[in-house]
Amino acid sequence: MPNIKSAKKRVKVNATKAAANKAVITNLRTAIKKANAAIESDAANKQDAVKCAITKIDKACAKGLLHKNTAARKKSQIALKLNRA
Repeated sequence: MPNIKSAKKRVKVNATKAAANKAVITNLRTAIKKANAAIESDAANKQDAVKCAITKIDKACAKGLLHKNTAARKKSQIALKLNRA
């Protein structure tokens, strides 16, 4: 545990930000899984699920949680699956 006041604050702030980032990434992974499941089961809401997943990918990229090329690759993979279905 740090002794300096600013270092103590950094520990708290980093923990808070890590929790927020983890929540975003978890929601992103869930949205991608739901989109893939909707595409594979040919659900009626597959367009909405894909749109939601792409939005979450873009938001994660904007926050710096995903590299822009990783975001582009994930969006491309989902769109390709949707178009093939």
